[in-house]
Amino acid sequence: MRILLTNWRDRTNPQAGGAEVHLHEIFGRLAARGHEVHLLTSGYPGGAAEATLDGMVVHRVAGEYGFAARGLRAFARLARSLRPDVVVEDVNKLPLYLPLVWRGPLVLLVPHLFGTTAFREVAWPMALVVWLAERPMPWVYRRAAVHAISGSTRDDLVQRGFAREEIRVIYPGVDATFYAPDRGVPRAARPSFLYVGRLRRYKAVETAIAALAVLRGAAFPDAELWIAGAGLDRARLERVAAEGGGAGVTFRGHVSEEEKLALYRQAWAVVFPSPKEGWGITNLEAAGCATPAVASDSPGLRESVRHGETGLLVPHGDVRAMAGALGQLAGDAALRERLGRGARAFAESLSWERAARETEAHLEAAVAAGPRG
Repeated sequence: MRILLTNWRDRTNPQAGGAEVHLHEIFGRLAARGHEVHLLTSGYPGGAAEATLDGMVVHRVAGEYGFAARGLRAFARLARSLRPDVVVEDVNKLPLYLPLVWRGPLVLLVPHLFGTTAFREVAWPMALVVWLAERPMPWVYRRAAVHAISGSTRDDLVQRGFAREEIRVIYPGVDATFYAPDRGVPRAARPSFLYVGRLRRYKAVETAIAALAVLRGAAFPDAELWIAGAGLDRARLERVAAEGGGAGVTFRGHVSEEEKLALYRQAWAVVFPSPKEGWGITNLEAAGCATPAVASDSPGLRESVRHGETGLLVPHGDVRAMAGALGQLAGDAALRERLGRGARAFAESLSWERAARETEAHLEAAVAAGPRG
């Protein structure tokens, strides 16, 4: 197949996150299987207009914000030139509304939609734009096949008006060979918890910071929270930590894959306090290292973390509940080990190769069905 894929960013973009990991892991494998894959995405300073990445031809246009205005026209030109067998629109920011200019087979790939959570991240005028842009999606994409990365995303789409029978849930994977325990890397000597991800307001990292302060003020005064990642919310989070005394909180900034792997192996658990995610890929990376997770009992996260089996779920935004869960793990080595074993088994069941095969079959079915309506 000749596949034309769109996404706001590619994995080399400085602002790339879990959605870009998902995209490259799957479609890089499809390219390796002999499919011709082209990715249309936004540009960034230092990024070439065209490059080959993971076997895919990457076409970069405009910038982070200009892509919203120029992406649709750039897609139309590229589609006329390439004549793809199938188009995949990976909606990771604003939808491009590709059905307005493309009548061929189309798969809509949805990690998650923002909905009202956009108002937690940006000023209300921009949040309103995001919210309004998502409203007509069920009608605009009514002829598309839909790939949702979790049951939570599927249920959200159905609630918005998408047809359930058009949605296929394909769970992401994890490289359980790379993300694996190493006896040569011991756990930290003191209770140490890890957040990995972009520092954005909607991720609610301040909940983990506040939970650590409660934990340190109770039975574990030496507990630590390591925050690995970069983003626009770092300065605010540093102020939040400082206002709480700042003790025990370390901002690691952007870390390499090798550094991240070492942190997963050393941490007693990862924390993920977000109110809504498509999945929560860092939970699975940690699980590969036999590291349990403490996460919000929120859409997406309640699927990447199995409560009592691979980690613990707490009500979103409940600082004392999160502190209590961290305290459980800090005080019970047997619980940590049991959840770690369950996490590792869960990670081993979710390979990227499986996700790529299921995605390939979904695309082939869309091509076989042909244009709709």
